[in-house]
Amino acid sequence: MRRAILFAVLALAAPALAKSKPKAGFEPALPAPLPAPRAPDGAIFNPAAGYASLYEGTRARRVGDPLTIVLVETTSTSKSAGSKTARDGGASITPPTAGPLSFLNPDALKASSQSSFNGQGNATQTSSLAGEVSVTIVEVRPNGTALVRGEKRLLLSQGQEWIQFAGIVRLADIDADNRVASSRVADARIEYAGNGAVQRASREGWLSKFFNMISPF
Repeated sequence: MRRAILFAVLALAAPALAKSKPKAGFEPALPAPLPAPRAPDGAIFNPAAGYASLYEGTRARRVGDPLTIVLVETTSTSKSAGSKTARDGGASITPPTAGPLSFLNPDALKASSQSSFNGQGNATQTSSLAGEVSVTIVEVRPNGTALVRGEKRLLLSQGQEWIQFAGIVRLADIDADNRVASSRVADARIEYAGNGAVQRASREGWLSKFFNMISPF
């Protein structure tokens, strides 16, 4: 029994004592290597030297090109449930006024039952995230979309914070300033987390979690 309690305490203390770190896999993508220079042939136009058409300009469109994701995430959920039941029942027997059962008290032969239940539940959650994070194009696909990913890390005096982003953007949605709203990103994965003294202070202690787990109330 003591060992089981000790293992439970250690299991609860391990996540609290472990220092959270940014997840791997959000490193910036490097551009493709430049092709080998061709032999001089007297031509002035060379598309391999960074050619960009007039209608595309300097918009991000190749692997390794950076662009800015404007975070405009807002979600709100609400749920309510209610249940109410009631049930009544009764029975009574009237003894005869004469005969061997006349001594019975009519009030002692009455029985009744009543039960009721009333339950209600409400849940509401609202979350929002605003800001900007720059990412790089990892893969360009034939249907005009691109896979992007990137992260931003902030080293503060009381810890470290980071924002990691990955998703699929449509190249046509990128504006002239190389910006696109996160609401227009498909299969978006956004993680905002951190570590340090402020993050530890906002979490429940491992000993408190243990007592809450075994408490019957």
